Amino acid sequence: MFTERTSVGLDVHARSILAHATDWQTGRQATQRLVPTNEEVLAWLRRLPGPAAVAYEAGPTGFGLARALTAAGIRCVVVAPSKLERPPGDRVKTDKRDAARLARLLHIGELPAVRVPTETEEAARDLVRARDDARADLMRARHRCSKLLLRQGIVYSSGNAWTVAHEQWLRGQRFAAPGLQTAFDEALETVLATTARRDRLDAAIVEMAATGPWASVVTRLACMRGIATLTAFGLATEIGDWQRFTGRSIGAYIGLVPAEDSSGERHARGPITKAGNTHARRLLVEAAWHHRRPLRAPSKTVRAHRSMVSPAVRARAEAADRRLHRRWTSLDARGKRATVTVVAVARELAGWCWSLALME
Repeated sequence: MFTERTSVGLDVHARSILAHATDWQTGRQATQRLVPTNEEVLAWLRRLPGPAAVAYEAGPTGFGLARALTAAGIRCVVVAPSKLERPPGDRVKTDKRDAARLARLLHIGELPAVRVPTETEEAARDLVRARDDARADLMRARHRCSKLLLRQGIVYSSGNAWTVAHEQWLRGQRFAAPGLQTAFDEALETVLATTARRDRLDAAIVEMAATGPWASVVTRLACMRGIATLTAFGLATEIGDWQRFTGRSIGAYIGLVPAEDSSGERHARGPITKAGNTHARRLLVEAAWHHRRPLRAPSKTVRAHRSMVSPAVRARAEAADRRLHRRWTSLDARGKRATVTVVAVARELAGWCWSLALME
């Protein structure tokens, strides 16, 4: 339990905030619907008996309110909604009840909090996620373009798709029907515009990764197979403070550990929880696929990154590559499906990333 006199729960929405406060000395309660601005919330909180503590659930409104409350000297807890337990028999859900429940759980210290990133960290994270959105948009645009051609019986068979030669082939396609030609031109233009957008974001990420506060972490992470600058920068911004975890707990944070439903003598484990940061989990799984291939001499890019780190970091990265490849071949020899193996390797990869991120 905490020592603040007043506990406040906020049910935050885009156009309104329902605030509920409980004064634990007098038992008085107050409820107010507020305009969703930091100034309005702070003005209402200052009218309450102090000191006060505030809690609200993380959501699409971001962390600006939490930073404003902290700057004003008010303790603020941002709650992970996925870990907020609700009684099975509780079938009534309203803004007032949600806010009151947050205030009560805040008072007894039973709220699972998330870490509030700094403005710099959040800006870098937005850049990484913008690039992820561009990647997804590009995949959809390519599919639309290629499937439009497939419906006309046209298939590219002169090499790999989406290369310079493939682009020249696409530009040379002509159709007699005006509507079809317009549709194809628009589809191809979307592909080219989205590719340019992705490339601009890639350049911005590479520049920020080399000069920002993540430069050293990115360089160390990029010493391993499967982790280039974009992946390393994505992991660095999504994880933020690596010291919060251990080599074992970071896998649970990213949702790469098995679900479990055990009671008494019964032990049952299921698929991975998929809890926590979905972006970091996707990056680790994609990187884990690279450890399926046999070990070879490191690429030019990996050698360049390893030349910039200490011998201890370099040895640690080489040990990670050997261990993760052995892990893959061991699970493969036991007949495990590749999709199961890659998740197990990704879980271990998360621990290796944690150890490299904390090294000097």
